[in-house]
Amino acid sequence: MSGTGGTSDRERLRNLLIEKSVRFGEFTLTSGRKSNHYIDAKQTTLDPLGARLTASVVLERLEGVAFDALGGPTLGADPILGAAAAESHRRGRPFPVFIVRKEPKKHGAARLIEGPLPPGARVVLMDDVVTTGGSLLRAARAVEELGCTVVMLVSLVDRLEAKDPELSRYRYDPVFTAADLGIETG
Repeated sequence: MSGTGGTSDRERLRNLLIEKSVRFGEFTLTSGRKSNHYIDAKQTTLDPLGARLTASVVLERLEGVAFDALGGPTLGADPILGAAAAESHRRGRPFPVFIVRKEPKKHGAARLIEGPLPPGARVVLMDDVVTTGGSLLRAARAVEELGCTVVMLVSLVDRLEAKDPELSRYRYDPVFTAADLGIETG
């Protein structure tokens, strides 16, 4: 999909990620690893323009993929899922979204998964930034326990670091890599 002046939404999103989300310094990642850069994708996915561009680019990535619902681990996937659901409706191909908690809620229905996810559904799981893939793998196990099939894993950004070997069981397709954002890795 084209953006303003012939620049694609993907290129505009890439530029916005570089501007708003890439930081250099000393950081400890969710995985516990130390890093000299940090990709805070929520600075982009929670931005109004960033949300629209993210939804557009994610839906383009999912064209031709047969799935019933889109979900992902909270908190990284939350803004992406909301934006993608709204954009899917606008485009006339609405699909439900769901969020996988880190642990079941302690009150109410005590759910691990929030949102409409029927048993047996074909799902795509999404996360904002992947280092090892651990969050996506936990989400995959949770939906598979419901009898769902994970047809694809997607990340907005892959840091290009050592992945959990279990990730190779799934079709994994990052939208961007750290190298796409001008970050030297390795």
